[in-house]
Amino acid sequence: MAKPPAPAEPTNLSEKAYRQILSDILDARLAAGTPIQERRIAEEIGVSRSPLRDALGRLAGEGLLVRGNTGILAVRALSLQDYLQTLEMRALVEPAAASLAATAVAAADVARLEAEMARLETTDDLQETDLLRFDDDLHALIATHCGNPFMTRYLQDMRRYTTLYERQTKWRATLHVDNGEHREILTALSLRAPDQAAGAMRRHLSGIRRRVLERF
Repeated sequence: MAKPPAPAEPTNLSEKAYRQILSDILDARLAAGTPIQERRIAEEIGVSRSPLRDALGRLAGEGLLVRGNTGILAVRALSLQDYLQTLEMRALVEPAAASLAATAVAAADVARLEAEMARLETTDDLQETDLLRFDDDLHALIATHCGNPFMTRYLQDMRRYTTLYERQTKWRATLHVDNGEHREILTALSLRAPDQAAGAMRRHLSGIRRRVLERF
């Protein structure tokens, strides 16, 4: 199976620091509420304090870091209400993005994800990280092929919040229950059927909301 292209190398030290810290936050290597220790992080990443602070300011501006009463930045801890509100905002936009992407996404990209889903469904060594990566890849494919850069950026931002909550709470440890919904979305994309893609995405987001409410 052809692999998706690797992310471009960061062009400066601030971008390098931003990408590394963002990855650590979204993968919960930096847990909710963790204070940001600038000196340690700068040494680990291999940058000076100046580009690190630029990166931290950017992450704070995106709402992923918050400053406490002591003035120290820490990883934002999202609440269930935050998560549900973010899902609500995605439900307003992501079905439309799926509809637009249905006639724009390349058949090879859809085939790649279909092959990956088939592998996940038949492997004897299923890892949660594989399921999470597939989920990320599918939603990213739709966001980047909707043809509207404002919609793309909006969905990327909203996905970060939902991803952050899911990693922090580990509530989607049984992510395989989403696979039927994912297959509906992929089928609609392969058929280049806008209305079908929008409906499948709407049902998927509704299913996520229902499952989190059943748990909490």
